[in-house]
Amino acid sequence: MSARRTQRPRKGRGLLAYAILYLAFLYVPVMFLPLFSFNNSMFIAFPLSGFTTQWYAQVWVDSAVQQALWNSLKVGITAALVSTILAVPAAKALTRYRLPGDASILGLISLSLFVPEIVLGISLLILLNAVAIPLSLMTVVLGHVVICIPFAITVLMSRMEGFDKSLEEASLDLGESGWMTFWRVTFPLVLPAIISSLLLTFMVSFDDFLIAYFLAGTDATLPIYIWGQLRFPYKLPTVLALGALILMASTVLVVFAEFVRSHGIEKGKRPMVGA
Repeated sequence: MSARRTQRPRKGRGLLAYAILYLAFLYVPVMFLPLFSFNNSMFIAFPLSGFTTQWYAQVWVDSAVQQALWNSLKVGITAALVSTILAVPAAKALTRYRLPGDASILGLISLSLFVPEIVLGISLLILLNAVAIPLSLMTVVLGHVVICIPFAITVLMSRMEGFDKSLEEASLDLGESGWMTFWRVTFPLVLPAIISSLLLTFMVSFDDFLIAYFLAGTDATLPIYIWGQLRFPYKLPTVLALGALILMASTVLVVFAEFVRSHGIEKGKRPMVGA
């Protein structure tokens, strides 16, 4: 009995050490980005020559950065809205009905997650050229919707599988139409997942480079702009500052999206008063 008690803490400490090492491997290199963005030098080297915020000030006054940021915001918001709107009925169908080959359908929808983005970008470029559609921000939105829909469906399915289906059945039995049942019963229950899907797909679109690189044409998004500035050594500190801002914003939005999704699940599991 005592041997088992001593073995469990050892396993727990081993898993904790593994988790710490794994997280350090992932995120310690990323922490150098904001660190060097405050360095008072154009060169990335230790020791740091001093502390400065001038690179962040240059980001805000650069008109090219502002235009690229505006392009990324337009693309990200549009792609998030379109992918989430398309994912809601798909997630509802996959969780509410027995579809023939539903596992294959879900695998086919998720295929874009496993195809290399460079292959997907080239394929979409060939398709758009074949149908004579000019490259623009709208073609970038089209490409981003393809890669965002699997994320949206996964988030929405995790929520739709968590609440009681009898609530919808009760609404239908009381005479409500399917459309009004969705708006009055289903939509409020899945709203946290919808918000989480919007935030997550926005970040996927906002951070994407490869598909935007092939489909953007002459309209540069923010990742494309950053890639272009890396050719100029004197632009590197500004790029580091811009990358640090994107890193912080992405972290906040992803954490908030997960908080909203998990909060909705916990709230949906609470027993209803008077039930």
